[in-house]
Amino acid sequence: MDEMPFCVKDVLERPLFQRATLIAGRRGMFREVRWVHILEITHAAPYVSKHDLILTTGLWLKRSVKSGLEYTRQIIDHETSGLCIEFGTTIDEIPDKIIELCDEHDFPLILFRQPIRFEEITQDIHSYLINQHFGLLKNLEQFSQQQQQLVLRSTDIPAILRLLQNYSEGQILYLSAIESNKFYPPIATETAEIINAFCNKKMKDFDQIQEAEIWKMDETHFILIQPVVCFGQVFSCVGMVLHQSHPTEYMKLLIDYTAKAVATVLLRTQFLEERILSNQNELIQDILSRRIESEEQAQMRMGLPSPNGEKYIFVGGIIEFEHNVIEAGPERMEARNQDILVLIRSLLKRYQMHHLLMMKNNQIYLLCAKEKVNHESLPALYKNIFGLIEGLKKYIDQALAGLQFHVGFGKSKTQLLDMWLSFKEAYQVIEVSQTVPSMKDCCFYAKMGVYQLLKAVPQPTLGDFVNDQLGDLLDYDRKHHLNLIETLDMYFKCMGSKGETAKRLFIHRQTLYNRLEKIRDILGEDFFEPHRRHCLEMALLGHPLRDIYDRKSDN
Repeated sequence: MDEMPFCVKDVLERPLFQRATLIAGRRGMFREVRWVHILEITHAAPYVSKHDLILTTGLWLKRSVKSGLEYTRQIIDHETSGLCIEFGTTIDEIPDKIIELCDEHDFPLILFRQPIRFEEITQDIHSYLINQHFGLLKNLEQFSQQQQQLVLRSTDIPAILRLLQNYSEGQILYLSAIESNKFYPPIATETAEIINAFCNKKMKDFDQIQEAEIWKMDETHFILIQPVVCFGQVFSCVGMVLHQSHPTEYMKLLIDYTAKAVATVLLRTQFLEERILSNQNELIQDILSRRIESEEQAQMRMGLPSPNGEKYIFVGGIIEFEHNVIEAGPERMEARNQDILVLIRSLLKRYQMHHLLMMKNNQIYLLCAKEKVNHESLPALYKNIFGLIEGLKKYIDQALAGLQFHVGFGKSKTQLLDMWLSFKEAYQVIEVSQTVPSMKDCCFYAKMGVYQLLKAVPQPTLGDFVNDQLGDLLDYDRKHHLNLIETLDMYFKCMGSKGETAKRLFIHRQTLYNRLEKIRDILGEDFFEPHRRHCLEMALLGHPLRDIYDRKSDN
């Protein structure tokens, strides 16, 4: 199938153009032609469209060279295909300035030195374009039907790509973030290495490819790239090698249909895997309940390949969703949860992480594993987990706007049997991120800082400490609503700067002075001394956490 659209070069090869001469804009021979338009009026702009080939007797040139230049500029600016002028009816010469303007913009200027019937030209070219369009539609319909049969019959992605190759008659690529690149039909190893090196460099920004793109390899080789998108994420790309930078709409539709078919197969495969891998729920439950007898048994049940003598790194995480039950309804909630599970598993595959997944109510328990090869293995694992979180956020923002969710991941462990503790830490991250505004974006236990210590303090001890340090201040705030706790917290954060504290609290300085005076009356003059201040700061950090325990006791 010709990858070039019908263009000026093809027009010049039509029988009616055998006596025509191209007198300017030779470098624009490959401008696409989609329609032919007869136009004699001076003010051409409102009546022309992109890719129109304009036919004229040059009546607009009778006025002046200036009006002729203005007419030519108008049709050039509107990205028409070219201009055909007939001599003998109205004019007998074309000013040099118009020829120079056309050459400057690579705009084809075609001259008929003898009168010709424009209606014969329009009929000829329009008939050709309509017949060509009809033929392409028939091909697309056949292609679509065969593609649907393949999708319904199996999960054979190579068969879908070979079908694309048959209809496009070009070189097809399948670029994956997980597997090696594939070529249909197969090509020489040396050529494959050149294309792989080029594509792998381009695929560094894999996530940014959200629509069809043209990649330029050299002056005569281009690759039309169409991303395969599932749940807003790019998991692979279908590519087509071209010899020019402007593919036809037919080529774009072929590759677009193919990408959607591949996405359908990938999604169906993932949903099937969800059913097959349902036994992972039982394994995570056993890990949480500490019912597994040995590490070897746990790793065998997870299906981990042999680590060649090296130990694994394990990280546990929890993703908690806040569904609006009244708005969504139980069936819609279940469908959302299933879609999110499929997306997460696809992202885990993309980042090549061994994993277990379990959905429990509105929480997803996620266990990730990676071979410990060197000191970079753990940072790489956390980087992949962060990429997974970002991918999930992106999908929810696009497809499930308004759905709130919280993420927490515990510290890494070297034993599967210790993962119950990593899950416990993950839940602590979620509790802190929901309760402490400054920690709302924290997803990792390792980033919790002093809150690791505060969460380890027994609830009665933490409650007593907060009451001892801030009890009188809390009581005063409850009775008088002066926001003294907030004021003290901000005063410490601003290192005792009254001006900065008033600015960040959006209050007048005198209001701040009054509040600080009341704080001194309640806490004593030494509240800013180092030892006293450290105690107060720890109590301010622990105060929101005490609310967590209070809510749990209420439930």
